Amino acid sequence: MVQAKTWILKKHFDGFPEHSNFELRVEELPEPKDGELLLEAVFLSVDPYMRPFSRVRMKEGDMMIGTQVAKVIQSNNPTFPVGTHAVSRCGWRTHTVCDGSGLIPIMPDWPQDVSLSLALGAIGMPGTVSKRYLYDFYGFNLFSRLTALYGIEEVLGLQRGETLLVNAAAGAVGSVVGQIAKIKGCKVVGSAGSDAKVAFLKELGFDHAFNYKTVGSLEEELKKASPDGYDCYFDNVGGLFSSIALQQMKNLGRIAVCGSISLYNDTTPQTGPYPYLTMIFKQLKMEGFLQSRWEHKHAESFKRLMAWLKEGRLQSREHITKGFENMPAAFMGILKGENIGKAIVTVC
Repeated sequence: MVQAKTWILKKHFDGFPEHSNFELRVEELPEPKDGELLLEAVFLSVDPYMRPFSRVRMKEGDMMIGTQVAKVIQSNNPTFPVGTHAVSRCGWRTHTVCDGSGLIPIMPDWPQDVSLSLALGAIGMPGTVSKRYLYDFYGFNLFSRLTALYGIEEVLGLQRGETLLVNAAAGAVGSVVGQIAKIKGCKVVGSAGSDAKVAFLKELGFDHAFNYKTVGSLEEELKKASPDGYDCYFDNVGGLFSSIALQQMKNLGRIAVCGSISLYNDTTPQTGPYPYLTMIFKQLKMEGFLQSRWEHKHAESFKRLMAWLKEGRLQSREHITKGFENMPAAFMGILKGENIGKAIVTVC
């Protein structure tokens, strides 16, 4: 018998998450039956989406949702031999017995000098996509990069020579948004929450980057970065930042709403200011989106992302937390903005 540790949502979040919202449980797992296998988590992903999704998709007592890279340690399923690895949506748990459905196998010849944690972004890859793409994109968090790509191309329609504003720009999505915009020949202004993150954005080639926590006036900083205003705005934050940013948009500007992290932990909904007159007079277009809308384009998108990767035009960074017992702390850390790049937890 194998014991599995799982993190449970003990109580729904009321405001910012606390350790008391989580409970670590231990359960005995049965031996795998015919066609089943036993997975052992190696790397787990923590992401901001877990905060709003916990309210709409989870009940108190449910296991926390999430993605992991796991190793097969027992198997009665020939598709997943012992010793192989796979990407799964098993949630915040150390061990899982399953039949293999929904798992994405990681190639057996994965480069030994490349961390398997970088495969976490492969979730969402359709089964019709060739396995070689998983290998070719071993250096990618694919989910974040697809979100960035589709937000830029499908929602914003970003054109060469335009000016783009992106907030939470040092995160897994925002950092890629800025890099793709530079590839497309645009001016990029990025906002982040620490001087270290600003330095990272400058390394990535952002034209202007600033720490929104230390500027005297966000409005003045945005005007200084782009006196003529912004053609496009990739919004990961919402709230007051966006209310100010919308005033700096050019006529016929476009806004892609990817996230709203400034609102996730509110105990009461924020009210106003309401930007409707600004949107009317400037004739702005604002659209929320999920990358799954363009799943039919994944294969072609992978090819272009792969080319940029091989050319050295895209970079990636991970924020690592060690220890399964630190899952709640890592999750709360990303909501505080402690991470630069993709947040990952290692089991040991």
